[in-house]
Amino acid sequence: TETYDVIGARKPRADLTLVIHRKSGERVEVPVTCRLDSDEEVSIYEAGGVLQRFAQDFLESNKEAA
Repeated sequence: TETYDVIGARKPRADLTLVIHRKSGERVEVPVTCRLDSDEEVSIYEAGGVLQRFAQDFLESNKEAA
């Protein structure tokens, strides 16, 4: 019954804000630290996972080879 948003730039070890939207209309903001430790981990997260990142890299390398 709750939804969540994360506010802030996704960077390694960044300070972010978790926003909890409760069914009652209440909004709670909680400070959190990004647990991604490197730019590579951020890139994998933003791609949607390791397999998706591999696929993106593979497709990109085929464009360069052509």
